[in-house]
Amino acid sequence: MSTGSHAGRPKSWVAVAIIFVGFVIGGVGVVMGPDWVVFGAGAAVAVIGGIIALAVDIMTDVVVDDPRQ
Repeated sequence: MSTGSHAGRPKSWVAVAIIFVGFVIGGVGVVMGPDWVVFGAGAAVAVIGGIIALAVDIMTDVVVDDPRQ
């Protein structure tokens, strides 16, 4: 990975994508009525994505840049 970049590792992006899909499902559930079953499914997917993010240690992807002058 290049230094000074905030790109992250591929497995971290997979976790972020799962969380994003969970939010989309939850948003569709709210717009559909609200349909609380669909919203709950979206929330569950987002929580699973969060657990995956913790499992792949997503917080180690942070790159601290040199201070600007």
